[in-house]
Amino acid sequence: MSYPSPFFEPSAVARPNALAVLHLKRDLLTPTLLRTYDDEQLGYAEGKVTTTRYGNYPHSTLIGQPWGSQVKASLVDTGTRGRVGLHVGKGKKRKRGGSSPSPADERAAVEDNIEPPTVDGEAEQLQEVKEIKAAVPAPTGFCHLLPPTPEIWTASLPHRTQIVYTPDYSYILQRLRVTPGTNIIEAGAGSGSFTHAAARAVFNGSSDDGSADGHDGHTQDPIRARKRKGKVWSFEFHEQRVRKLESEIHDHSLEDIVTVTHRDVYQDGFSVDKSASASSINASAIFLDLPAPWLALKHLTRDPSSPLHPRASVHLCTFSPCIEQVQRTVSALRSLGWLDIEMVELSAQRIEVRRDRIGLQEEGLRGV
Repeated sequence: MSYPSPFFEPSAVARPNALAVLHLKRDLLTPTLLRTYDDEQLGYAEGKVTTTRYGNYPHSTLIGQPWGSQVKASLVDTGTRGRVGLHVGKGKKRKRGGSSPSPADERAAVEDNIEPPTVDGEAEQLQEVKEIKAAVPAPTGFCHLLPPTPEIWTASLPHRTQIVYTPDYSYILQRLRVTPGTNIIEAGAGSGSFTHAAARAVFNGSSDDGSADGHDGHTQDPIRARKRKGKVWSFEFHEQRVRKLESEIHDHSLEDIVTVTHRDVYQDGFSVDKSASASSINASAIFLDLPAPWLALKHLTRDPSSPLHPRASVHLCTFSPCIEQVQRTVSALRSLGWLDIEMVELSAQRIEVRRDRIGLQEEGLRGV
């Protein structure tokens, strides 16, 4: 059974094969894809385990928990980790005086699909790990289980590039007038922070929520049938980042909303397919997070093959850290006929709230 993305419609409890975020402390969040099996094949007897500096959390203790629950850490073997097919000499020190398996023994073990001989005493340790079935609560360590949101994902995602943070993309999406049903172009996807925020902004309801059909599945509502389905067209020139982002979009169930394309927009423009025209995109909002955005502006003009919406006003934003980039971008925008050009500087600052007692009766206790 397929579920909607947890970024749009989170369930009441954590479900298998869905993204969850472990809140360990104020500025430390760890995302993990919940599994009922060990998809990484690390060999834990407890199944898949997320290991953190504040404890180990088997996914069997996370699945089915209501969001916001406090989950205790569990005792799992972190020495041998019960790895399947772990060979001596790969990340383990050999005991003094212990015998290591010969290459011939290792080859024979692989051919016979059995574990190779191990250092003295290691086989007994592995056997003890394999006998553990249920997770045992640890005396210390806990986390809070959070549902994924674009804000939480931005704070916890693995950084592959510099990212667009929440104060920036919230203002950008508002100024681009992105609403449910909008088609938006993103060039320079990077780590996918803005991609997830834009996906939530354009989301206009699930495809199976009865937007086109009645409750009986046959009667069509003409008003709901005209509801536009928003789309994020994301472009990235770095192939490895594209593949990683595609994998994350699939794991987060966003593939119906987000299309990631490996393409150099400087040279090739904004076509999704090299053999097709970009006119099918019909974007009314554009976000360029590029080192030289002025080189991509030549592909954003009003012509038959343009990715711009032919009848709607189009809003464009470029994200540049240097004033020299801004100057060149503004010059290119003016030469291409763009109007109402404006530069805005964003500077977010966190406000620290502290408790302080004031009064003579509190002398010597200030700051408590």
